[in-house]
Amino acid sequence: MQRTKEKVALSSIAVSGALAVSKAIVGVMTGSLAILSEAAHSLTDFVATIITYFAVRIAGKPADEEHHYGHGKVESVAALIATGLLFVLSGLVIWEAGHRLLGGKGHAVDANIWAFGVIIVSIVADFFRARILYKVAGETSSPALEADALHFDSDMWSSFAVLAGLGAVALGYAWADSVAALIVAVMICIAGWRLGRRTIDTLTDTAPAGVAEQVASAVKKVKGVVSVERVRVRTVGASLFVETNVGVSRTLPLDKVAYLKSEIETAVRKKNGDAEVNVITEPRALDDETVMERVMVIARNRALAVHHVTVHQLQEKLAVSLDLEVDGSLSLREAHKIASDLEAAIEEDFGRRVEVETHIEPLETAGITGRDAPGAMQESIAATMRELCNGNGSIRDVHAVRVRETPKGLVVNFHCRAEPSMPVEKVHLAVDALERKLLERRPEIHRVIGHAEPTGISD
Repeated sequence: MQRTKEKVALSSIAVSGALAVSKAIVGVMTGSLAILSEAAHSLTDFVATIITYFAVRIAGKPADEEHHYGHGKVESVAALIATGLLFVLSGLVIWEAGHRLLGGKGHAVDANIWAFGVIIVSIVADFFRARILYKVAGETSSPALEADALHFDSDMWSSFAVLAGLGAVALGYAWADSVAALIVAVMICIAGWRLGRRTIDTLTDTAPAGVAEQVASAVKKVKGVVSVERVRVRTVGASLFVETNVGVSRTLPLDKVAYLKSEIETAVRKKNGDAEVNVITEPRALDDETVMERVMVIARNRALAVHHVTVHQLQEKLAVSLDLEVDGSLSLREAHKIASDLEAAIEEDFGRRVEVETHIEPLETAGITGRDAPGAMQESIAATMRELCNGNGSIRDVHAVRVRETPKGLVVNFHCRAEPSMPVEKVHLAVDALERKLLERRPEIHRVIGHAEPTGISD
């Protein structure tokens, strides 16, 4: 893509240079102001295309430490310089044409075959290169190449005016050459105004028409987006940059938020090609949040691990209880401070109508080394568990008992079975009861972890 842009810019330089020289020679030979103005116009295009070529090369460089959005605006700067040249040229032509028409200066113009020939060749050349430049500019979103295409389009139509002026001169209307030059100058001004307005819009980060609305519509359709707070778009050369702020539920975990941002980027690029998309998510408290979700959000925002959150709606207040896991090596004073701060944060969120109780549990913040216990010990503990489970109607079939020796004592993991229809709460209580009995019977055990399964399902 970059090589195509450079190749087209180089070919445009060659054509502009050849036309400028040819028109200048014929203009001097014939004394035609219109042809001379066309020569000056082609010379301006020659200079502009050289600027465009180097601008395209620079604009193709990737972003760096100084240009975080790339070098695309170099093309817009080049287009602005070309626009300035167009206005300067048109002013000179208007001045000379007005002087000839109003100052009584002679209009000796030789409308010979060379004059007609160079203008016809110019029209054909400008037609084909304008079409090629428009095509490549559209494919690459290059404002500099589009500026060149506009130049050559205006050249073509102004050349028609010069051709008509030469025809009138050949019929004896000497003043027609100056009038044709004035028409050329006016068309140059129109082309310069169109190009200048577009270029200034790009340099001042004017949002492309309709793009922000299109982006907002695409983002709103992404599942999980609560609201679209803001959309900002800008173009830098061929690249479109999109920044959007979206509201999401504050209860979403971080991995879900990351996935949602990826979905938003994909939705925007489906409508806008390879746009550079930056998504900023803003947490929002939704009306349908449960008390438990609000408590979990408060704890998560303080980087605290909580579980077994219980909520009771009393007559005029809420009663919230939860298990709070903290570093087991902390002192009671330090752990109590953490718990008190969490309780205060919950009360601040819900108001004084809430009663909060926290149960502090030790959290293993680092792994502990260990090894499998001897087979005899594992079988002994498994036998003890089967004995304790015998006669318990809730859970049965203790199996997959694994015992590990650690510096803190034995760690026991086991599986058991219960009826599939039994409520989880009842199963949990039964497993807890078995774990407590085992700890009482075997004090060398540090921790017991049980896993209940429905009967009829294999491990």
